[in-house]
Amino acid sequence: MKIFLKVKTKAKIKKLIRTDDSHYTISIASPPEKGKANKEIAKTLAKYFCTSVSRVNIVAGDRSKEKIIEII
Repeated sequence: MKIFLKVKTKAKIKKLIRTDDSHYTISIASPPEKGKANKEIAKTLAKYFCTSVSRVNIVAGDRSKEKIIEII
């Protein structure tokens, strides 16, 4: 399953909002430094979709605010 994700970093409140069938917006507390934000995104999505973190892969947008995520 592929989802399109728009990321907001350094947020005070963590939240995941579903805007469409495959489009989501996520707010996370981690700064976009040294992959910290990507790790938090993977953990949050794994918890939301009830799967392990290793099954959440960033396909595109590793250093961008707009990402394509594949959940196996």
